[in-house]
Amino acid sequence: MEKERLQYLNNELIGLTLAEALALVVSTVKGKKVFSTSFGIEDQLLTHYMAPLAKDVEVFTLDTGRQFNETYEVFQRTQDKYPQLTINTFIPEQGDIAAYVNQHGINGFYDSVDNRKECCRIRKVKPLQKAIKGASLWITGLRAEQSQNREDMQFLEWDDANGLVKYNPLLHYSLKDVEAEVEANNIPVSSLYKKGFLSIGCAPCTRALLEGEDFRAGRWWWENGKKECGLHIHSDKNY
Repeated sequence: MEKERLQYLNNELIGLTLAEALALVVSTVKGKKVFSTSFGIEDQLLTHYMAPLAKDVEVFTLDTGRQFNETYEVFQRTQDKYPQLTINTFIPEQGDIAAYVNQHGINGFYDSVDNRKECCRIRKVKPLQKAIKGASLWITGLRAEQSQNREDMQFLEWDDANGLVKYNPLLHYSLKDVEAEVEANNIPVSSLYKKGFLSIGCAPCTRALLEGEDFRAGRWWWENGKKECGLHIHSDKNY
């Protein structure tokens, strides 16, 4: 989609409700449309609004094989609440995992940033490529306040790395906004959330936040600097 068209749509989205904005984007962007969920609170809110669009948007999740059991529990509760949605699951190549473990050990991602990024590549990035193959639109639960890396994003951006439009409908939502809508609509949330796990990834790489810590501090807490797994790398090439 050309730059001018994306900017036009971004302007059209200003002031719309979440339901209105999703409906407009889904009806306007042609081709295969996908929504990725990790069952965090933001994704759960979007899943609620995605249910009426079940015929138009494919929903998927990435099962890394190292998830919390609580994540599987909320997965099941979500399927029970929204039976019209089919949540497709994508998993890593077992050969990749075996090769990684043989070379680095089962928890080798603690040893270096490069090892951790390679684990993320195998367990997340490669399965993601399968999930979004052929898609023209990828809907995500990213919010601007989650990290400094995301503050300059727009609702709709061209994802140069994946060759599609990325749509971030919750971009300007605060966490309180998300929590209020989730509570009002009785949307399932992981039991870990109330225990301080605001950003939930793989079990070995996620801990609860301590008082006053940044939203992303619980992810890869043994590392310094920017903390991203490679799924959502913001590029200056994006519109």
